[in-house]
Amino acid sequence: MLYVKAPAKINLTLDVLYKRPDNYHEVEMIMTTVDLADRIGLESRHDGQIKIVSTDNFVPDDHRNFAYQAAELLRNTYGIKEGVTISIEKQIPIAAGLAGGSSDAAATLRGLNELWNLNLSLDELAEYGAKIGSDVSFCVYGGTALATGRGEKIQEIAPPPPCWVILAKPKIGVSTADVYGGLKLDGIKHPNTKQMIQAIETNDYPLLCASLGNVLETVTFKLHPEVVTIKEQMQRFGADAVLMSGSGPTVFGLVESEPRVSRIYNGLRGFCEEVYVVRLLGERNPLA
Repeated sequence: MLYVKAPAKINLTLDVLYKRPDNYHEVEMIMTTVDLADRIGLESRHDGQIKIVSTDNFVPDDHRNFAYQAAELLRNTYGIKEGVTISIEKQIPIAAGLAGGSSDAAATLRGLNELWNLNLSLDELAEYGAKIGSDVSFCVYGGTALATGRGEKIQEIAPPPPCWVILAKPKIGVSTADVYGGLKLDGIKHPNTKQMIQAIETNDYPLLCASLGNVLETVTFKLHPEVVTIKEQMQRFGADAVLMSGSGPTVFGLVESEPRVSRIYNGLRGFCEEVYVVRLLGERNPLA
């Protein structure tokens, strides 16, 4: 059995520039990985089947699963005869704006590259990732990056200043399609992506906190007022900066001071079941 780590991501910025002719949105976002990860196990099968086994009953075990699609894509492209059992130990919440499914697919691509001796580079694996979902290319690389296009064009940047990250997810799932569908591009406040890159490259934590921004917040806040409550409480409990990740509903807070972390964690646990305290990873993934 080959094991591969599949870390979650958060968006430090998420900007939508315009709707493209192909119906995707042109985005500009800065993403970074955090130390909350699923564990993917890969084991060869001799019957040619792709089988998904998961610790979470809500994870689909057929072609709807991104990890399944990743295995199928590599098998078909390279004429691989053997099958694979993909076991997914879930730690990342589902439909949470943390790219759990995309990261599972990316880890499957990296792992099968080794298991099936394909000798593909991260760049080549990221190209396959783009065929599966918008966040998969970023998740192949991990680390910290500026993502453009529909999210598949990846430009590596330096790791952000180290800090604690508190993640809180209410008991709801959010449809990314619904959120993008409800976005009105007129009059939205765009985050300052260049300023965020400057903050990261100069290791300026206060500027990083001041530069967080996500244009999808307003849409998700209208659909799910409980997300607003979590953001407000996290601010009240003393996080340095707070933002919703992706299309939500997970909200994250950045905290530099360790003593404040437990106070915020305990405060949130009073009304939110899924709360995690993690660190920023910031560094790129190894090949497998």
